Amino acid sequence: MAMITSVTMNFPHISTHNISSNPIFSPICTNNPSNFSSSYSSVPISSNSIHLSSSIAYSEQVIASHNVNRRTHLRNNHKIKVICARSEPLKVMISGAPASGKGTQCELIVQKFGLVHISTGDLLRAELSAGTDIGNKAKEYMNAGRLVPDEIVTAMVTTRLSKEDAKEKGWLLDGYPRTLAQAESLERLNIRPDIYIVLDVPDEILIDRCVGRRLDPLTGKIYHVTNFPPETEDIKARLITRPDDTEEKVKSRLQIYKQNAEAILPVYSDIMNKIDGNRGKDAVFAEIDSLLSRVQKEEQDARKSEESVISSTRADMASLSKDWRGIPTRLNNIPHSREIREYFYTDVLQATQRAINDGKTRLKIEINIPELNPSMDVYRIGTLMELIRVLALSFADDGKRVKVCVQGSMGEGALAGMPLQLAGSRKILEYMDWGDYGALGNFVNIGSIGGKEVEKQDDLFILVAPQNAVGNCIIDDMRAMTDAAGNRPIILVNPKLKDLPASSGIMQIMGRDKRLEYAASFEICYQFRLLYYAGTQYPIMGALRMSYPYPYELYKRVDESPGKEKYISLATFAKRPSIDELNDAFEGKSRNQEKKAEGFWGFLSGIL
Repeated sequence: MAMITSVTMNFPHISTHNISSNPIFSPICTNNPSNFSSSYSSVPISSNSIHLSSSIAYSEQVIASHNVNRRTHLRNNHKIKVICARSEPLKVMISGAPASGKGTQCELIVQKFGLVHISTGDLLRAELSAGTDIGNKAKEYMNAGRLVPDEIVTAMVTTRLSKEDAKEKGWLLDGYPRTLAQAESLERLNIRPDIYIVLDVPDEILIDRCVGRRLDPLTGKIYHVTNFPPETEDIKARLITRPDDTEEKVKSRLQIYKQNAEAILPVYSDIMNKIDGNRGKDAVFAEIDSLLSRVQKEEQDARKSEESVISSTRADMASLSKDWRGIPTRLNNIPHSREIREYFYTDVLQATQRAINDGKTRLKIEINIPELNPSMDVYRIGTLMELIRVLALSFADDGKRVKVCVQGSMGEGALAGMPLQLAGSRKILEYMDWGDYGALGNFVNIGSIGGKEVEKQDDLFILVAPQNAVGNCIIDDMRAMTDAAGNRPIILVNPKLKDLPASSGIMQIMGRDKRLEYAASFEICYQFRLLYYAGTQYPIMGALRMSYPYPYELYKRVDESPGKEKYISLATFAKRPSIDELNDAFEGKSRNQEKKAEGFWGFLSGIL
């Protein structure tokens, strides 16, 4: 039998292996506690076994999912349906025609539930007053007598919703969205309410309320000649009618409101609640109060139910594993097919999300398929950037603000430079297609590695292949970043944090233990390595895979017939297996079997 005595990070060399270009997936599933046995699977010894070198190298893979918690559902005629997101805190939209009493109900809702009241009118006035870029842009349209475009209004709203108070307390969107385009913009940005309230008042009542309204120019207070007359004759004498409160203009505004309300109805129909607004304010609010309280209780119950489901799911990993397609074949084929790439992107994302959902904040992804292995001549920077984009957009879809960080130049003067693997990567990220709904710049931002890059609004950080360079160490910048980030998740993708010698060839000694300790503080959430002959990259002997929170899984590649192959499960490990443990598994040894004192040459069971 052959002992595995060394480990390298290389993947198989390019080879068609007489296999067609279309990948298949081995019909195996091992995310199953029942496979967590105390001994390896027995593998019959082939009569055609061949003497092998005394070392097998294996390469590691980390993977995650491209389609996570996307709740945008396109319907016929491009209409969008919103599925209410069960999340804390409460998120409310309220709509109503002019004079429907919407402003009064907003005040009562804020008083009772403590939500942040967000009105586009107030936002626009604040932006104009502050002279911000958005305010100045809006002012140009207003001065020209044109409506402020949806893009500007949506930018104001999303910026306000990203503030900490709105995240912590919840929000009340007052009279927004007004149009289908605005509703679809929010939907694409994954901004959804828990409930959509519509105040319903007959037209004749609305017209009477508007036409009878009077404004006190001194105090800004609104009165009504019948329903809410002024307190004194002096106030009555100075009241004025607003230009928009004529019967003709009120009817025109009502018509526009009805058209817009009908257009956005398909977006929120599942969570819409129509309230009779032709009552006293207390009666109307009593119904709204009941609705919002019920929504809060349903969310609490739903969270408890979800926690129960998660617990039972983890207790029964076997039932989940049946949906996993197994190790993809044709891994020697270069370039990789789109299906193989998407398999790895999906697997990486799923593992990473599970870890983050479990409260993990320092994570490490290591994926070295040939196109992601910079030591091979088939390395493709675009594949790495595509993986980064999948991760970032998927977390952004969940409402998180993601910062993608690429380390900058290291060193000073003539010694300044950066690892070749990262050259041009930031530009590639900036030029990539991040979707047509403005994710880049809103929910995804690109930055560098360092403490100064951490901003209050950032929820999660993805570090692209952070690595030490000759004579320079990235760990100090990373440590400053993790300190500033606190408990916010930081994900390393293909890091290389081992100490490198300086230009003189001498290793950095000062602080080396601390640097290595810091590098080890990141927990691997996914690994995948191919096993192959030492000194060669062909043929593939097997694979080692770990996807959080499941154990390490060892597979053997088997040729079924010319042009066909599959992977079969050999063993599972609670911790990353040693080289000896991998050898024993391929030899079919029990884990408790006594080892020989010396290494030896031999056969690997049934490899060929």
